[in-house]
Amino acid sequence: MQFPLTVGDFLYRAATVYPDRTGVVDEPDQPAPSLGSLTYREMSAYAEAQAARLDEWDVPVGARIAVVSHNSARLLMSFYGVSAWGRVFLPINFRLAEAEIRYIVEHSGADVLLVDPERRELLDTIDVTHKYVFGEDDDKIYAHGVTAAPWEGDENATATLNYTSGTTARPKGVQQTHRATWLNATVFGLHAALTDRDVYLHTLPMFHANGWGMPFAVTGVGAEHIVLRKVDGTEILRRIEKYGVTVMCAAPAVVAAVLDAAPNWEGEIPGRDRVRIIVAGAPPPTRTIERIWDELGWEFIQIYGLTETSPLITVNRMRAEWDDLDTRTRARNLVRAGTPALGVRVTTDVDGEILTQTNHALEAYWRNPEETERVTAGNWFHTGDGGVIEDGYLTIADRKKDVIITGGENVSSIEVEDALSLHPDVAEVAVIGIPDTKWGELVTAIVVSRKDTLTAEELIAHSREHIAGYKCPKRIDFLDELPRTATGKVQKFKLRAPFWKDQERQVN
Repeated sequence: MQFPLTVGDFLYRAATVYPDRTGVVDEPDQPAPSLGSLTYREMSAYAEAQAARLDEWDVPVGARIAVVSHNSARLLMSFYGVSAWGRVFLPINFRLAEAEIRYIVEHSGADVLLVDPERRELLDTIDVTHKYVFGEDDDKIYAHGVTAAPWEGDENATATLNYTSGTTARPKGVQQTHRATWLNATVFGLHAALTDRDVYLHTLPMFHANGWGMPFAVTGVGAEHIVLRKVDGTEILRRIEKYGVTVMCAAPAVVAAVLDAAPNWEGEIPGRDRVRIIVAGAPPPTRTIERIWDELGWEFIQIYGLTETSPLITVNRMRAEWDDLDTRTRARNLVRAGTPALGVRVTTDVDGEILTQTNHALEAYWRNPEETERVTAGNWFHTGDGGVIEDGYLTIADRKKDVIITGGENVSSIEVEDALSLHPDVAEVAVIGIPDTKWGELVTAIVVSRKDTLTAEELIAHSREHIAGYKCPKRIDFLDELPRTATGKVQKFKLRAPFWKDQERQVN
């Protein structure tokens, strides 16, 4: 006997075992009316009401449903209201520019577009059959009291479609099946030791690799979701104190925000000896890990992965053998990306590229068979990252892909270069990432200008007209010419060298 693994399993269990327990506390400060506290029974009803409306619109199984939203209870429940009834959930980064979002919606062939009130302008320029604003159009989005048509379930069907920035200017749509999503969530939950006593704070954007699987894992064990709409260090501490938060996931920039806020906090830092913070996006410095222990009293856990791997590949967490080591040595051990998660194989090829085999890797890139074939050659997923493996632990040493990770988000240097090159006074441009204590890496443009009067401020303002704010360069340097090979290729390693010469690793 075999029963399909689908994302609906997680909400089904929560609503069955913990129907009257608080499932989610919605963000109170948002432009849409907050939904307040919802039980798992109520969350399940919302999800079915969304599915029932899709039925009424004749949106078929397999159709793509795009959602552009900050963290919210409505976004969380859409993971189930869409995918648990067989449609494909397409969460889109709300920080993207209109042109970027329009490309994703059109490329995916989405039938429905739901947006946060702060992005309602998208409905004026993006043409889809059904488009509504969360909160303002809830009566149209949810058909409460109507039974949704059941879906028989297929674990090999695509559950979510997540567009990720890569080495090309156009983002690629990562197809994740129900099986891959299910396995990533359960394996992640196992390594994070999630239980029904946990309280999870959504410091990680839910759209980002499906919240790393936490919208499913936390739900499946009946733990409580606390929604945080916008990252603020002091507000994170307030939520931890108010709700008894025990676990959260974050990019290094979020960690930096909390550490910056901690000195001004009155009284003992909340969550001491209780909170565990799971960090990914880029490994924080050893000193940052020490500060998490010393100043916050929280447990630090590091993971490594990509959107294409759902994302979990490796996990690094304190182990019994390190208990008697000094703090600096323990922190240095935790700087490494970690050991393979359960069911994952990791190796490197002759060029040092990290390869992985896992049951939660992508099914394919949407409408991109050539790239799919390239990254899955030999039945290994080719990460594009460089690393070394010693004593079973993976350490990220370099990045083969021309991608900058800033604040936990991937930024394609080619995409930024393209935006800057649209300025008439830019003759040449190369974009690189340089180490930065707050953001991990700082998007930096090296520009050859046609006019001496061109300023960095002018170029940064120009870039904001074409790409999302977080992708825009934070620093611009001017050179008379870019270093090139004999064939004319820009030698970015020479541009990076002065900034990275004192760094142990070429990823920050």
